[in-house]
Amino acid sequence: MTARAAPIAYLVAAPRARVKGPGGYYNSGNALGIVVGVAIQIATVPVGLHEGSAVTTAVMNYFAGSHGSVSLALATLVFFLGGEAYHRAWSGPDAPDPALNRLGDFLSGIGALGLGAALLLLGDPLLAATSGLLHALGKFGSAIHGTGTPLPLWPVAWPDPFRSAVLASRLPAMLATTVALGGTFPRVWSGESFAALAMQLTLLGCYLLWTKADLLLLGARSKALREISTR
Repeated sequence: MTARAAPIAYLVAAPRARVKGPGGYYNSGNALGIVVGVAIQIATVPVGLHEGSAVTTAVMNYFAGSHGSVSLALATLVFFLGGEAYHRAWSGPDAPDPALNRLGDFLSGIGALGLGAALLLLGDPLLAATSGLLHALGKFGSAIHGTGTPLPLWPVAWPDPFRSAVLASRLPAMLATTVALGGTFPRVWSGESFAALAMQLTLLGCYLLWTKADLLLLGARSKALREISTR
């Protein structure tokens, strides 16, 4: 490799390493949601406002325009921290690191409680109960029991109940987003704003990334328990 190619290879390898493992998928979804959300918020500012103040106002409204927005912003921050803990847990030679993995679970549980509060403030109690409370219970349960700890009265061959609860918590939101997409497409073809469609597609993409991370964690626990049972 030439001296000129080495920095380019590093620039390519570094982001690639960041998106590996559960932490990479979680934070890729988090970043995608924030970037597109802020961009749409700015793009939908009414025409005629001063450009600089309009952008500032749009960003402030996105993160702190209401109690629900503040709660969602804080939850997302904690989710990012949890994603970083997962990334570090899965980037070492002896991955996953049990302590960092459980820290990721704990932080994600706190983030899920904040998400539930935000959804409740935004007027969606069903998603508050699933994406928030059920998600939090699954994460806290995983933090308490750890990756390779068998559960009393729970057969090793069965899927982990806590990781499965997190997966199940995604389904109502994904279903609601899919249904909303079905109603948005005709309105966009009729000439209405593209913003709603873009946000719904982005949200669905985020959920797919988060679900991929959930499946990696579920698979890791199943593998660890099988190894314990065969010793």
